[in-house]
Amino acid sequence: MTTPPDAGSTIIPCLRYRDAHAAIAWLEKAFGFTAQAVYAEGDIVYHAQLVYGRGMIMLGSVDNGGEWGKWVVQPDEIGHRETQSACVIVTDADAHHERAVAAGAEVVIPIASQDYGGRGYACRDLEGHLWWFGSYDPWKEASV
Repeated sequence: MTTPPDAGSTIIPCLRYRDAHAAIAWLEKAFGFTAQAVYAEGDIVYHAQLVYGRGMIMLGSVDNGGEWGKWVVQPDEIGHRETQSACVIVTDADAHHERAVAAGAEVVIPIASQDYGGRGYACRDLEGHLWWFGSYDPWKEASV
């Protein structure tokens, strides 16, 4: 099996939001994402792509008429627990933490130096999805 030539992210987390337009604006402000593409009609976002460096997330409205939505629940429907989350590599975890907190992110694991290297923290976004942001870069560490 091979990866696509010149691929950016070959694994892309996908999320659903009740107010996807508000989520896009908040993810840009709080976490530094940039909307690369947004396919929407009125209040419904059918598909959006947000980038951070060479990474990407995709998102859409909770009820956008697609098949995928029936397989996904929101954090507040399951006691704010999740079965997966996104880990985003940032160059300055402390500055990123300050930006996220200023935008209203709920920090669930305080920023700290990690035993395996780098600094990081975990937080929830405006609809409760869990995120990890840290300066540890496993791609750089693997090549050392």
